[in-house]
Amino acid sequence: MFSYEKTDQTLPILLVAENNLAEVTAMLPDFVRNWLEVNDFRGRRGEVCLLPGPDGRVQRVLVGVDRSEGMRWALAGLPEKLPDGDYFLDGDWMADDLIEASVGWGLGCYRFDQYRQGEKKILPRLLVQHDPDRVNALVEAVTLVRNLINTPANQMMPQDLEDVMSRLAEVHDAEFHAVTGNALLAENFPAIHAVGRASVHAPRLLELNWGDEDDPLVTLVGKGVCFDTGGLDIKSSSGMRLMKKDMGGAAHALGLAKLIMQLELPVSLQVLIPAVDNAISGDAFRPGDIIATRAGKSVEVENTDAEGRLILCDALAYGAESDPDVMIDFATLTGAARVALGTEIPAFFANDRGLMQKLQAASARSNELIWNLPLHRPYLDKLKSQAADLMNAGDSYGGAITAALFLNEFVPEPLAWAHFDVMAWN
Repeated sequence: MFSYEKTDQTLPILLVAENNLAEVTAMLPDFVRNWLEVNDFRGRRGEVCLLPGPDGRVQRVLVGVDRSEGMRWALAGLPEKLPDGDYFLDGDWMADDLIEASVGWGLGCYRFDQYRQGEKKILPRLLVQHDPDRVNALVEAVTLVRNLINTPANQMMPQDLEDVMSRLAEVHDAEFHAVTGNALLAENFPAIHAVGRASVHAPRLLELNWGDEDDPLVTLVGKGVCFDTGGLDIKSSSGMRLMKKDMGGAAHALGLAKLIMQLELPVSLQVLIPAVDNAISGDAFRPGDIIATRAGKSVEVENTDAEGRLILCDALAYGAESDPDVMIDFATLTGAARVALGTEIPAFFANDRGLMQKLQAASARSNELIWNLPLHRPYLDKLKSQAADLMNAGDSYGGAITAALFLNEFVPEPLAWAHFDVMAWN
């Protein structure tokens, strides 16, 4: 994937766009320009042309890019297209550009093939020209997220998620604690218990703490529904097919936690993962049940397939008790967010304008688009119950907003909080 020393065999990669192709090729020999013309290379986004030297061997690589997309994606497709070998990004680039390009290359090298037999493809290697520690930390964090989501549910149940998190804590000298099974009731996490009690895989709340207590406290919360049948309001076969990814919020939180700890960022970190298997049995929670929550609010179950917000509400209430400087949750919470924004743009909600603006600024800097949706308070009426403080679902309109409003009921003011409704698939 990466190399760290340049040799005579390291081949240059030259990035070009349609509007500067003539300028770049003017510096090349005639036979190379002829080769580009024969191969109809125009510098269009994603185009790759291997340029031969006088001996017929590859001498350099030209890649068409769209500069508006940023450097992270400039090289991401190349590991699949280039032959085995060592390469480097040619040209005069700023440090951040080199880091982003290297990260994109690393992400493009990702393969989930541990369950497949046969010979694995040997991938080409890119020379990391700046800050290899940061590059590797970013790639490893995203790889962790992807591996957790891609792992089949029979090997990623709550106990497996606990094992991953406890190993992460051990590697980074963090504290780890788990509350499991009926102990959830004794420790006042009744909503997590209600959702997960039907499964032979016991529900649990997983907690990791790391860093200096004098630094700002950041609490990350991740929805860890390791598989979602929908409960008694059972999903269709097609709707259930990808539900191994319903712990994608937990995967995002753990990947971010790994990155923070590996880079030793100056924060005090708390990570909370409510981990359950939303299964069906004689002890499953039912539509119409009224369940207690850690915050004291009662919730009437309108739909057992709106279970993620139930486990999150206990985790958010618990996280708020530590009075963090900021609390952010990640959850594969609603299909409504995907209908609104598609699979590549995560919706986010924030109860604090300053936090919202910082997240938007980070999005712009990194070319990772996120989109702010409103916490429109009048829609909270959709969650009114005649028998309890709240219902866990409303009608089919504004579903991403009503889900976020439900969570917001468990985040006390003035705590700065953001909620990411992620797809965890594409």
